Amino acid sequence: MARVVIVVFEGVQTLDVTGPAEVFANAARAHADRPYTVEVASIGGGNLRTTCGVPIGTRDLRKLRPHRDDLVLVAGGPSAAIVAAVADRQLRAWLCRAAKTVRRIGSVCSGAFVLAAAGLLDGKRATTHWSACDRLATMFPAVDVDRNAIFVTDGQVWTSAGVTTGIDMALAIVEEDLGREVADAVAANLVLYMRRPGYQSQWSDALVARAGADPLGPTIAWARANLGKADIETLAHRAGLSVRTFHRRCLDQLSTTPAKLLDKLRVERARDLLATTELPAKTLASTCGFTSPARMKRAFERELGIGPRAYRFLHER
Repeated sequence: MARVVIVVFEGVQTLDVTGPAEVFANAARAHADRPYTVEVASIGGGNLRTTCGVPIGTRDLRKLRPHRDDLVLVAGGPSAAIVAAVADRQLRAWLCRAAKTVRRIGSVCSGAFVLAAAGLLDGKRATTHWSACDRLATMFPAVDVDRNAIFVTDGQVWTSAGVTTGIDMALAIVEEDLGREVADAVAANLVLYMRRPGYQSQWSDALVARAGADPLGPTIAWARANLGKADIETLAHRAGLSVRTFHRRCLDQLSTTPAKLLDKLRVERARDLLATTELPAKTLASTCGFTSPARMKRAFERELGIGPRAYRFLHER
């Protein structure tokens, strides 16, 4: 039986705790061998409050001895709560001890900052919420921050992008342990619309949020819905800008050019279709606004390092 230790602190994000906890609890109920137990723990133990004010009972982490089959997950939270957690020497020391013993250690959302502060992400590929990726990379340059994936696995270390992606990561762990049939059953029981693989992107939702009230926000949203007819001139017109000003605004606001922006949006849409349909390459390329399958292949290789065929194969596995 594997023990899932979810590490929390005052002001922890509610769903970072309850989302993964429910996945593992559901898997335990659905499986005859009851393969998981869930423990919620904090330094000092006792009752803590989550971001929405809900009290949560915790065990004293200092009294938990790491076991070989454990999964340790550090939950995330808002900045002030994470700063306090990062500064907690006892918490960092316990995580370092646990990492030498447990089968897996990971984080949900900004919990990655706590792992990084303990040195557990050095030389590792990891992710966190899109709004904090740059900060994680700046604070911890030894970490290879993946700004696209919703969760990442690197050896024993698992990290997820934020909030609900902790559910996706937990389902992937269940699949690795118990098989796809059990993971799908858990997802169905939780009434999840779809199970998202780790390479599902958080990219364009982040773009829309970053653009905010700026004209780029609605323009990006329109482009995502109209990739077949979107081009730079049309986007500039919809944003109420000249092509030159639109180019400059994209660089200033999004750190990318309009052409690369469109390629990223098209690749993201193609990723979704590859994962959920059996459309042939020519139809898929046209649907996403690529001029040809070869053009789509080049964009995939530039953005993801693999072509569409390999991407579809990875999802089918």
